[in-house]
Amino acid sequence: MKQKRWILTGIVIVLAVAGITFCCLPYYARQALIHLYPTIDDLTLFHRHTVHAPDSCWDWYQSDCYNTYRMEPEDSAYLAELKTVSFLVIRNDSILYERYFGGWDDSLTSNLYSCTKTIVGLLVGVAIDEGLIRSVDDNVCDYLPAYTKGRQRDVTIRDLLTMSGGMDWDEAYASLFSVTTHGYYGNDLYDLVMNLDVVDEPGVQYSYRSGETQLLAFVLEAATGTTLSDYAEQKLWQPMLAGQDAFWLLDKEQGDEKAFCCFHTTARDAARFARLMLRKGDWNGRQLVSERYMEEAMSPASYLKDQWGKDGLNYYGFQTWVMHYRDQVNPYMRGMLGQYIIAIPSQNAIVVRLGHKRSDVYVRELTTDIIRYMDIAMKILEQK
Repeated sequence: MKQKRWILTGIVIVLAVAGITFCCLPYYARQALIHLYPTIDDLTLFHRHTVHAPDSCWDWYQSDCYNTYRMEPEDSAYLAELKTVSFLVIRNDSILYERYFGGWDDSLTSNLYSCTKTIVGLLVGVAIDEGLIRSVDDNVCDYLPAYTKGRQRDVTIRDLLTMSGGMDWDEAYASLFSVTTHGYYGNDLYDLVMNLDVVDEPGVQYSYRSGETQLLAFVLEAATGTTLSDYAEQKLWQPMLAGQDAFWLLDKEQGDEKAFCCFHTTARDAARFARLMLRKGDWNGRQLVSERYMEEAMSPASYLKDQWGKDGLNYYGFQTWVMHYRDQVNPYMRGMLGQYIIAIPSQNAIVVRLGHKRSDVYVRELTTDIIRYMDIAMKILEQK
């Protein structure tokens, strides 16, 4: 009887200590423990702004050979293995292949994660076209006067666009106390980003840091005088005649957009961004982003060192990835868990893959899954 009492007492003490420890953790850490790892269907976990679609939309055409391609069993198995939810292949504005998995359909939205960064980069181009930002070579502190601690005063908008701002940011979602986890689950994005030191010389070496996109968003808000969601709605989403409302997650109610990650939309609407790339900023005769800016955004910032310290970065532009595949050079958007929105200029084609998992195997800057998705897409594009 005494032994049972001691066991019960021990359990109570352990639970009490665990509870006290949990309550003493920072807000973001408690949220991370509650929700564990991020997922693409996290819409209801956070406050959000709606990015409203227009009253009438422009829709993709359906190809005469829509979904006639018989995917090879090993390719279907690969899509299923990595828990794909959407796979689209589009050419000349016509959908050749469209497939959904796991209860998903063409009306369901999901988190694009870091594909969102490219949207922020596009909005910088819009703000420059409108004269609200003078130049990509302006200093960040011209728009955010408080960003002047140490090397902060030396950081330019170009540095942020090319991920060479030198910010002290650890890119790790799986670590409970990483700054990325803090940014995703926390409720104080502005204070978090503005108070981070610049630890590397700006404008020298590419290093992927989500905080630099978030800082870019605060520059945009200061320059435009409006929220990121409203600016995206007015300048991109409605002019692109999107089919459905999109959603941008916030750090708290009436707070700041999570600019580094969290834009929710459908696969069909996500493909519009690749169409904008293919058309160098034009949408059905209306120039949403200047061609000059688009060309620079979709070209690697080759004056920078890459992440391994080698001269001549060849895979990242202005918040936009650049993929070298076969003889193609393809600008694309890329997000955690394997969110890909790819423009293929040589084919006037688009590939969208959204899902729950990605490969953990890298070939330089690419994970092997995106190469496989391109292989599958090329089979569809080459069908007779």
